[in-house]
Amino acid sequence: MSETLPVVRLLSRNDCHLCDVAKGRIQSAGRRVPFRLEIVDVDSDPDLVARYNDRVPVVYVNGEEVFAYRVNERALVQKLKSLSNPSRRRYGWG
Repeated sequence: MSETLPVVRLLSRNDCHLCDVAKGRIQSAGRRVPFRLEIVDVDSDPDLVARYNDRVPVVYVNGEEVFAYRVNERALVQKLKSLSNPSRRRYGWG
């Protein structure tokens, strides 16, 4: 049985210091827990600009918003581990 990797989506923009910091923390978490990273430039889509404006970075894990502006690397690792371990999901651990 193969499990699919969690998807981390970072909504970001160029020349955004907080976005760069968030990306670094996400990549650091990825050295401990595998996931698939998607980076979306909000400026590439007028609907995203209207929705998020200056509210970046925003991080989603499997479609659930988990961070805005700042990423807590430890909390991200815990979230990803809970998604990667079915027994933890089943019993609500993590």
